[in-house]
Amino acid sequence: MQQRRIADVEVSAIGLGALPMSTDGRPPRERSIATIRAAVEAGVTLIDTADAYSADDTDFGHNEKLIAEALKGVDGVLVATKGGHTRTPGGGWGLNGRPEYLKAACEASLRRLGVDAIDLYQFHRPDPDVPTAESVGALAELLDEGKIRLAGVSNFDPAQIREADGVLGGRLAAVQNQFSPAFRSSEPELALCAELGIAFLPWSPLGGFGAAGELGDRFGSFGEVARDRGVSPQQVCLAWMLAKSPTVIPIPGSSRPESIRDSAAAVHLELSDEELKRLDG
Repeated sequence: MQQRRIADVEVSAIGLGALPMSTDGRPPRERSIATIRAAVEAGVTLIDTADAYSADDTDFGHNEKLIAEALKGVDGVLVATKGGHTRTPGGGWGLNGRPEYLKAACEASLRRLGVDAIDLYQFHRPDPDVPTAESVGALAELLDEGKIRLAGVSNFDPAQIREADGVLGGRLAAVQNQFSPAFRSSEPELALCAELGIAFLPWSPLGGFGAAGELGDRFGSFGEVARDRGVSPQQVCLAWMLAKSPTVIPIPGSSRPESIRDSAAAVHLELSDEELKRLDG
């Protein structure tokens, strides 16, 4: 497995996004645990979760507990979690970026994950009712207190990324934004992270096209390159992202062992300049 860096920590070039294992329609617990363990066996050393990854407000923290169970006795995996999203009755989503809330959320995540310090703690999404500097300031305090080892933000635009890095005194380690063949409007954020040396973690990198062949059917060039190379369109997609910058670390969501094994194999696919042009078009 190829390695990339989040700040001074080496992780696998492909991570695992654990969201599908805990939201509505989630798979049986045994299959989710098997998926996490299959990821580790394939060399994945970055797993991304969040306290809000749950079916609704009644099982808040479900995903963090699941990951803690699956990784019991396993060393060398960086677990990234997030705070700032809330869940509402009926499965809705809310926001709370107040510093006191984020600090309390971090403490709860520490307990659920069963760790003394969170490897990477990310502010999940800007709260329009709270100045960004105040929310990110809570992360700076958590860093200083040793409650978290690295700080990140998610769903930030370029101006907010620069502001966050300033509030953190140049310690912003990662930005997690949506990016896929279907959603390319985060190119400016990706480019800024490459410029600043900040890890860029695309969420939903496969665009939600989980079924076999779906991505290739919707985006023909990915399907064509996949057929030429004898690999899945998902592998082509992830290899295309990895080629964009050494700071890019995709975190495809998976809920089946076979899907994360396929995604992890994308690190072995080196696309030609001509193929990359076709995919960019």
